[in-house]
Amino acid sequence: MMTGFGLFIVVFTASAVEAVEALTIVLAMGMTRDWRSALSGAGAALLLLAVLVAVLGPGLTRLPVAGLRLVIGGLLVVFGLQWLRKAILRASGLRARHDEEAAYAAVVSAAARAPRRAGRVTDGYAFTLAFKAVLLEGVEVAFIALTVGASQRNVPLAALAAIAAAVVVALVGVAVRAPLSRVPENGMKFAVGVLLTSFGIFWGAEGAGARWPGDEAALLALVPATALFALALVGWLRRAPAGSPTPRVTS
Repeated sequence: MMTGFGLFIVVFTASAVEAVEALTIVLAMGMTRDWRSALSGAGAALLLLAVLVAVLGPGLTRLPVAGLRLVIGGLLVVFGLQWLRKAILRASGLRARHDEEAAYAAVVSAAARAPRRAGRVTDGYAFTLAFKAVLLEGVEVAFIALTVGASQRNVPLAALAAIAAAVVVALVGVAVRAPLSRVPENGMKFAVGVLLTSFGIFWGAEGAGARWPGDEAALLALVPATALFALALVGWLRRAPAGSPTPRVTS
């Protein structure tokens, strides 16, 4: 099984990436619309996520280990490859790198044009957008924390790592009151994509009945192999002939 430190680092890093994206929206709503409404929306989303983790977490740990690792391994491979695909395209120049400052400016511009309709909260638009941002990014965090934690029979530690990442990113964001544009998000997504893909392959194969040489020591070869293959794809795509898709900003 993965060490507690390894589990914490994987979940913390993945959660931090998602937290940066959610924080960008919340900051934009707070600074251009209404802080109380934005924070209320974020708080409501966090409460809903806490209920989700509390309901699903204990049930996952009671499932058979082999079947759990097969399913979770497959899900992590799919999830990791999605992140890795975007990171590879950005690193190769076929897709524009994610820019938190540009995303922040776009949200601010849209917020300025949106009408102000007061309801049960001071600003319904700020509440709704903050709620959706935190909930959508939080669902991905909850998925990673629950699946990785359940596969290692340590959901509490995975949940603690996710909470720690959210708190650290929130504190930094509040301190600077600006999008965290200096955070190497694209590099973090590349690293997390490699880790999730590697662990997904490892656990999926184990769940299917395969035995890795050296057990967990095989990860010392699997993770670098996945990273080298991804970097090789980046190099190959950079040398692709003219006519490649025009780079564009995307999430």
